[in-house]
Order: sequence, then structure tokens, then C-alpha cells
Amino acid sequence: MMTQEKIDRINEFARRVKAGETLTPEELEERDALRREYVASVKASLVGHLENTYLVEPDGTKHKLPKKR
Repeated sequence: MMTQEKIDRINEFARRVKAGETLTPEELEERDALRREYVASVKASLVGHLENTYLVEPDGTKHKLPKKR
């Protein structure tokens, strides 16, 4: 689960890199792990939204979105 502290840490790394600082190998590993966790969190959220999305026909009937694999 992404907490605000983890998001703040990702943003801190981004600010430092943008300012021209070089990250240590440990910081690069931490940043990459946090990024992977963030992307997984966003994907899970999107899947949750799509699973609860319905298509509404002009006659008012509702159909769940079909799952693609």
C-alpha cells in the first residue's frame, strides 16, 4: 500500500535528481522499488475501477465490461 510518506520519498528523489544531484546506489535501489510499488498500486486501482464499470445501452440495460486476458 502506498502511503503518503512513500510518495513524498519518491518526490524527494525526483527533486534531488532534477537539481543535478547524484543518487547513491542504495538510493537508486530504493527509488526503483518505490516506483514499482507505486505503479502496482495505480494498476490495482485502475483494475478496481474497471471491474465496477458498466456499459449502459440506449434502452437502459446495463452490461459489465468484459474481461480481457
